[in-house]
Amino acid sequence: MLEASAHQQLKALLRQEGAEVWPHHLSLCRLVGRSLRRADHSLIRLAMGTPSDWWISLLVPLALSPQSLVLVVSDRMRQRLLQVELPRLQRAGLPLACAEGDQPPPCGVLWLMNHGQLIRAWTQERLADRQLVLPEAEQLESRLRQALAVTLTPADWDRLRRALPGAESSLLQCHERLSRKVLASPRNPSRLVGLDPSELAPLRQLLAAMGPLPPPWGQWLSCSGDAGWCCWAEVNPALLQWSLQCQPLEPLAQLAGLVKDRGALVIGQLGALHRGGAMPSAALPLGLRPHLDLQLGEAPLADPLPLYAPLRQPLPNSPIYAEHLLNQCRRLMLGRERLSVVLVDDPQLRLQLTSALAADFGSRVMHESLTPESNGVICARWSWWLEHHERLPHPEQIVIGLLPIASLEDPLTAARVAMLRAQGRDWFRELLLPDALALLQRVAAPLRQACGAGTRLAILDGRMRGRSWGQAVLQSLEPWMHLSRLLPP
Repeated sequence: MLEASAHQQLKALLRQEGAEVWPHHLSLCRLVGRSLRRADHSLIRLAMGTPSDWWISLLVPLALSPQSLVLVVSDRMRQRLLQVELPRLQRAGLPLACAEGDQPPPCGVLWLMNHGQLIRAWTQERLADRQLVLPEAEQLESRLRQALAVTLTPADWDRLRRALPGAESSLLQCHERLSRKVLASPRNPSRLVGLDPSELAPLRQLLAAMGPLPPPWGQWLSCSGDAGWCCWAEVNPALLQWSLQCQPLEPLAQLAGLVKDRGALVIGQLGALHRGGAMPSAALPLGLRPHLDLQLGEAPLADPLPLYAPLRQPLPNSPIYAEHLLNQCRRLMLGRERLSVVLVDDPQLRLQLTSALAADFGSRVMHESLTPESNGVICARWSWWLEHHERLPHPEQIVIGLLPIASLEDPLTAARVAMLRAQGRDWFRELLLPDALALLQRVAAPLRQACGAGTRLAILDGRMRGRSWGQAVLQSLEPWMHLSRLLPP
């Protein structure tokens, strides 16, 4: 039986390597083997902050399974699999045959693909009855959204004019009209300008009346008129140019039925936010109906996380907030012997804070750097830290300047909020707050792994104490202990 064979092989591999291992390797290995053998729907939720060592427990059953499987991973994880994990299996005598590309490999060979290739294979009906393995489920929605996105650059406009010489004058008028709208819009830090469907209607009507369109214009035409998609412009002020972006509001709904009538194994760090439900709501449009839905790897008891969050703090829109943030960061950085991380998404505030801290603490303060000093301070965006934190030492403290609540200045967020508002739903507590809490839990997880003297999480956003939803932030961090004051290290 696959479960027993995978269990024995993984146990021998881990014993041979002799390193300290994640305690749930064998359990995950048997669960994966069970799902592959039964070809059913399985959902395995890993605890937030689970180390990436768990991948070997997934790959051993894949190497032993005789079935035709599809493994969908990001490009970054694909590099790790090819350069680290597959050679590791090879040395243990477990070669994993895998193939890449858009064409299906022979039966029994693992088909390794990214999310864009998954979409193409499914729409072109090349998946057949292959079983899907979808790891990193916590990022599935965002990666599918990026894979489905349509981008029109200035070069695409030039290709369209050459393909449709008879409509060149009309196309230039449409482009000029949109350029005036985009470039005259008030400048915002994200350099994104939302576009109403009515502003794009003349362009859509013109293209609909024309002949064959060069790619990706045909795809844009079919998407831009759909209420489930959002269009905006991304401005390059230095060149006075802009590109047109189009992305789906609910990417999983675009792939409804992807796992219908086929086996599917979904694994991700879904954490406590989904503990009360049968499954993540995002998995429902895919048609996932798991026979196995299990939380794995979360310790029933954990040391409380030291949390520094003063009771009286100014709100982020207060004129004194930037000064408050700087003063608190100065106090938090004094005497630190290990890495500190400051997370602020607002680009102007983050760069201003980095410069001011560098004036006080010198070269130990860096902006989004992978080579900090032993007691360095990294000021970064949330997305940058989540992408690169595994390549850096465990931080001694993480300082959160602004909670990661998405701004309505972002056109995609504004469109998703408008959709929920039109349905009469609580868009803040159903969309913005859960997304922010999920990010917060993922960021706080490395602190729990490195819990020790001086380790702490600091939240300097006054909304956590001044808003009714702040209690949900505290609940998402449990267990934690309040630091009422900063003591010398």
